[in-house]
Amino acid sequence: MREINRLNQYQRLWQRSEGQPLSSSVSEIANCCFCSERHVRTLLNQWQEAGWLGWEARSGRGKRGTVTFLRSPEALRSEMMLQQLDRGQPQHALQLVPLATEQLSQLLQPFLGGQWQNNQPTLRIPYYRKLDPLRPLVLAGRAEQHLAQQVFSGLSRLAGDDAIPDLAHHWQISDDGLSWFFFLRPQLRWHHGEAVTAQQLQQTLQNILASPTGERMLASVKRVSQAHALCLRIDLHQADYWLAHRLASVCCLLPHPDNPDIGTGPWRLVANSTMLVRLESHGWYHGVHPLMQAVEYWIAPQLFDRELGTSCRHPVQIAIGAQQDLAQLQPVSQRISLGFCYLAIGQRAGLNAAQAQHIMALVHQSGLVEQLPLEEGLISPSNEMLPGWHIPQWKPDRQTALPATLSLHYHLPVELHAMAIRLQQLLAAQGCRLTLHFHAAKNWQDYPSLAEADLVMGDRLIGEAPVFTLESWLRLDPLWPVIIGKAEWQKLLKSLNELQQHADGAGRHDAMHNVFKKLMHQAAITPLFNYRYQVSAPPDVEGIRLNAWGWFDFSRAWLPPPVAID
Repeated sequence: MREINRLNQYQRLWQRSEGQPLSSSVSEIANCCFCSERHVRTLLNQWQEAGWLGWEARSGRGKRGTVTFLRSPEALRSEMMLQQLDRGQPQHALQLVPLATEQLSQLLQPFLGGQWQNNQPTLRIPYYRKLDPLRPLVLAGRAEQHLAQQVFSGLSRLAGDDAIPDLAHHWQISDDGLSWFFFLRPQLRWHHGEAVTAQQLQQTLQNILASPTGERMLASVKRVSQAHALCLRIDLHQADYWLAHRLASVCCLLPHPDNPDIGTGPWRLVANSTMLVRLESHGWYHGVHPLMQAVEYWIAPQLFDRELGTSCRHPVQIAIGAQQDLAQLQPVSQRISLGFCYLAIGQRAGLNAAQAQHIMALVHQSGLVEQLPLEEGLISPSNEMLPGWHIPQWKPDRQTALPATLSLHYHLPVELHAMAIRLQQLLAAQGCRLTLHFHAAKNWQDYPSLAEADLVMGDRLIGEAPVFTLESWLRLDPLWPVIIGKAEWQKLLKSLNELQQHADGAGRHDAMHNVFKKLMHQAAITPLFNYRYQVSAPPDVEGIRLNAWGWFDFSRAWLPPPVAID
């Protein structure tokens, strides 16, 4: 943009005297602005006409004139940003932003929160890190998974414990449970306006089935075919009454087969850079239309702990507005997450039942979680895996001796680093030296050292349908073959394949409770703590309610009009 170059030249001139009146020749100004004397005369005239400065020239070659600065570069930059935002061009606005983190954060403050721009309601959310590309099959971060659900749709979607229709208007199941017919809504549209066809959805589903994640998640699927122009047929090797839940999972969301950034959700992705992610309302959406026109993530990272990677802050407290103004914002919704951080003890540790139970009892009875050096109100110690799924009430046994050494492998979030240090100290008092191994990622995918772990700590995200989510965790996470051994894991998969064939949802839930009750009583795994989700917003942003992911439905947020209606 020519305006940016002109502003940068003006800023270099301003810096020569820090905004004080400047006595200078045209040639000196040209050198400062890296341009010719002829061009600098043009610049001086333009700046003077725009009211940026005053220029009193003196006749004669080489004579020194006087520059009087009338506007600061910072004020001009903010004004130009606002102009670009009013035009609905945030990408151009960000080209005006200095790269220094402190300058960026300061400059963004006036534009955060909910605002009407160019007569369109826009919600701007400050964010602490850049976001990964929205590829549903490989997303790990909570924010990315939430965003994917705003941009993409599946044949079904989760609501509470149930799977309900999405791209499909409804479905029918054959009496033997082996054939499912998904009847598509008519007149579905992709974000770029193209009509959605059953063939496109079939192709994307086949791509998912061919992926490692899809092979495990949809292991019962034999084939996907078109029954007719508005109906997809899915045939199974064995009945799976969790199929609609599986098709509603993040990994089974359906991007356009030829363009992975295009979906059919209520929001379309129009910008995705290291500094800005912008969503705009999808006018052809088949469900409830968003009340906002646009949602933007303005990414202004602070200084991160380099040792622990660049995604160490866990943003369970979302502030729609300036982070430092959190106290002035209105807490509009809070909840304790169903997801949890966990500790698992693997077979490699060689611990007997008494030793494994002793470690679990130490963790829960020592007050270790309550004493973590974390921000107050961030976490809540766990005493159950899901509501009603209580952990065993063991007590530490002073007569139980632990091995001389054990290894602990853990990944993000950063709270697990504090947990690892305290656990190391706790076991040292028991005569056991715990070596720590940090994996700078959000899951165990592609981590070759997992097989060397005695103890493991990680984070289990849970959105909707928590019981089904835990079933998928057993199927998909490379953690489980390490913890219980490959042979036992294969037996576990066999039992999961058997219980999925029960059409009664309550029966499947009871069976899954028994599976995790057994794992907890074997001291294979225990939940450590849950997060306390909170979202705060300015008083004029309405419709903000936390969902199970700890985010909120962008389609229900709204802004009152800037002018009161009589």
